[in-house]
Amino acid sequence: MLNNKTCSEVPIKPATTRGRSYRRAGTIAHDLSYIDSENLEGTLLQQYQKAMAFLRRNLHHVQSGASFNSPSQLEIPALVFEEILVNALVHRDYFTQAHIQLLIFSDRVEITSPGQLPDHGDVAQLRYGASRLRNPVLAGHAFHILPYHGLGTGIPRATEAWPQIEFQNNPAANYFRAVVGRPLTKQTHAEEAKVESKVESKVGSKVESFDVRVLVALQNGALSKASLAQALGMRQVTGQLHQQVRKLLNQGQIEMTLPEKPNSRLQKYRLTNQGRQLQLALSTKHSSPPVAVKGTTP
Repeated sequence: MLNNKTCSEVPIKPATTRGRSYRRAGTIAHDLSYIDSENLEGTLLQQYQKAMAFLRRNLHHVQSGASFNSPSQLEIPALVFEEILVNALVHRDYFTQAHIQLLIFSDRVEITSPGQLPDHGDVAQLRYGASRLRNPVLAGHAFHILPYHGLGTGIPRATEAWPQIEFQNNPAANYFRAVVGRPLTKQTHAEEAKVESKVESKVGSKVESFDVRVLVALQNGALSKASLAQALGMRQVTGQLHQQVRKLLNQGQIEMTLPEKPNSRLQKYRLTNQGRQLQLALSTKHSSPPVAVKGTTP
């Protein structure tokens, strides 16, 4: 699960279940655009391995020594994520359907585990090895499944390797979160800004081209939503089309043929003068090919 701020998101479940991973463009968790994604499924070990592989693929790598041939390593020691991921898998609340989430931004990595600390656990004590078992049976077998080193040792080991870790226990939202700060460099800012610019441009062009396609489809006359969907190559009327029609209506680019009966099954949509001018301008700008329109009316 991932995000340049860069965001990636990894929901993880136990046993043979599946999760999803995203690397998103932006520093905001609810940003819908993403750069990379992957489904995570399998056993606990398989999901742990896939999550670590996703981290290695999306985090920066740095030279570990002065020599040109020295091996590269993650910008943050891999040990940190090994301990936090194992802690999340072993100690999460399995009575909730929520996923573990791994979010990678340009300035931080967040790993959120369902369930607050058990038995009114304290974050400050956690740093010093204090721990309470939520899943004793799973913890007993974790030595044979995951790189698990024992109760109460993972968090101190992670903070010793990388002190820039903040732990958040939220009883109201029922989650425990580890926020790992990423090292920020000029290279990081430049690379992430470049990636974010590309994604925003890609997302913007998709939205704009859909505007153009809808307007072009209406250039020969009024269409119902079903006919409009057909002209756009869709099997049926989608939520995206509903949203686009509402947007163009609000902007005054199109209008209803039966405005007094907005929900009529005979309702169709046509270009306004403003919409026709915009359609001509955008069609010229994007050199959009003509759209085959069926069932048009004069």
